[in-house]
Amino acid sequence: MIEKLNEIFKNGSVTYYNSSYFFPPRVREDVTKLYAFVRIFDDLVDSVPQRVEEFYNLRKLYNLEKKGYSTGNIVLRNMVELSMRKGFDDSWVEAFLNAMESDIYKKSYYTIEELLKYMYGSAEVIGLFMMKILDLPDDSMHYARMLGRAMQFLNFIRDVQEDLYLGRQYLPIEDMEKFGINKMDCSQGFEEFMRYEINRYFEFETEAERGFKFIPARYLVPIKTASEMYKWTALRIRKSPCVVLSKKVKPKRRKIVVTAIKNMAGVYLWRSLNLIIR
Repeated sequence: MIEKLNEIFKNGSVTYYNSSYFFPPRVREDVTKLYAFVRIFDDLVDSVPQRVEEFYNLRKLYNLEKKGYSTGNIVLRNMVELSMRKGFDDSWVEAFLNAMESDIYKKSYYTIEELLKYMYGSAEVIGLFMMKILDLPDDSMHYARMLGRAMQFLNFIRDVQEDLYLGRQYLPIEDMEKFGINKMDCSQGFEEFMRYEINRYFEFETEAERGFKFIPARYLVPIKTASEMYKWTALRIRKSPCVVLSKKVKPKRRKIVVTAIKNMAGVYLWRSLNLIIR
């Protein structure tokens, strides 16, 4: 069972998958269950052509699982079990599914405010799920949301070309207008636009990192590693913004693992110093 979920996780994200190895086994299993659930819905709306009927059928099956009926779907069953055990708010799951549904009919966003509403369901609630999986205090809720927001916003920057292929544009159109561009092609205006959005990502990320103080050391290593890989990606794109029009910028597995190993030493040293200072 877990092998199937693990395969979904592995095929979905290099950064998250490799970073998650540094969670304790039980936590990693829960993270895998969550990611498999998120991935199967996301894949349906991201396919070409979109598998709309399958999306709605899967959503109906999830609601049946939630009501106690067995649908035979391992991913859905595990999400319901995880949700009950960890105390997920049902509204978070609904916000996620609603965001995925909006990808069926909504293709672009004009303002950042409009995009933030979408990102609450598509990304910020993932941070809330993780907060519950890790048994973090409610005081960490804002920062958990911000980390989900930051990571997805960088995905929008990194995946500009892929999203155009899917007929979508997440980065706000009003921001493009500020730089005098109306299409995604390499130009001075495009580079300035992308750097503007990357600076916005760093604002989200900086705010999210203020919440690292709530995360126990044994959980902080994989989260900090994933966060640093996103920052590495952002810096690469900021240096040469037009690169996103030709390839997807992301770290290799070796870099992720090496960074995690360094963080293992760094995180525990940081915690020790904080205890001494206190």
